[in-house]
Amino acid sequence: MILNAKEIRVLGSLIEKEITTPEYYPLTLNSLVTACNQKSCREPVTQLSASEISAVVDDLHEKQLITKVTGAEIRNVKFKQKLTAVLNISREQIAVLCELMLRGPQTPGELRSRASRMHPFENAEQMENLLLSLAQAFPEPLVVKLPRQPGKDARYIHLLSGQPEFQEELPVVSIKTDHDRIQELETEIAALKSEMQSLRDELTAFRNQFQ
Repeated sequence: MILNAKEIRVLGSLIEKEITTPEYYPLTLNSLVTACNQKSCREPVTQLSASEISAVVDDLHEKQLITKVTGAEIRNVKFKQKLTAVLNISREQIAVLCELMLRGPQTPGELRSRASRMHPFENAEQMENLLLSLAQAFPEPLVVKLPRQPGKDARYIHLLSGQPEFQEELPVVSIKTDHDRIQELETEIAALKSEMQSLRDELTAFRNQFQ
């Protein structure tokens, strides 16, 4: 199951609203547009149109990841996500996965803070264990730890869009060649010669005062 960025945003928004505002769930198309494009808790912020999201919903419905809710008492078609059931994961796991879907790669500390609006997390160890369980999920892992960058905490990314393309960032090492060393030595020697000449001039001026 490989999902594109728009599908990830739609499913992530449905999961979030199901947990945080169950009284307004399932969502109508207009509500889903608002949820996908909201400025808070989203990275990047999008401006998807109703027609774009409608097309995404149709694709996800074909993939059996969204259910359309209709009926005589329902004026507008509403939508529910089925990703949680398909993946068969817990409430705390889907909360973390949802944050990764809505905001991209994050550190365990960021995830613990941000996902707490959907599920409380007691401590950093609980979050680390939870991420480990998602990284070892069967039959396919759902998250992976990105290579740690110098001076930064390790971040995690979801795998619902496939394996990420990344390169490990290594610290920049300054390698000096023999030519560079010779130039440095020549500069230092020139500076020393200038200082010596200044001292000679001062000494000569001092001696002339007594002649």
